[in-house]
Amino acid sequence: MLKIEHIGIAVKNVSESVKLFEALLNVSCYKTEEVESEKVTTAFFKTGESKIELLQASSPESAIAMFIEKRGEGLHHIAFEVDNIEQEMARLKEKGFQLLREKPFRGADNKLVCFIHPKSSNGVLVELCQEIKAG
Repeated sequence: MLKIEHIGIAVKNVSESVKLFEALLNVSCYKTEEVESEKVTTAFFKTGESKIELLQASSPESAIAMFIEKRGEGLHHIAFEVDNIEQEMARLKEKGFQLLREKPFRGADNKLVCFIHPKSSNGVLVELCQEIKAG
């Protein structure tokens, strides 16, 4: 794993939360994006080498909606950047980690992503991210 890529925070209202985090971090939101496959609206902030991702459910069936209903707003996941997501998935699976999907999928911010079930990582939802390279 190369670095912490971002920290995901579940929010009820991304527009209101963008204002809050712009004030808190003293930087502007650089990108918002709809991720239809995951039924979320995201907003990103760059802080040093890492990013903060705000996630708002765009459907009551989304994982974020269920998370907020169960736990309220707050820390949702931590994401790590990797060079080769499929290789890292295979390594972690071999080590006994439970992957939420067998194949990586396209996530927000031009990334291939995979999640590790929190039951196999001390209650922390872990995301692996690999930049999608053009060409």
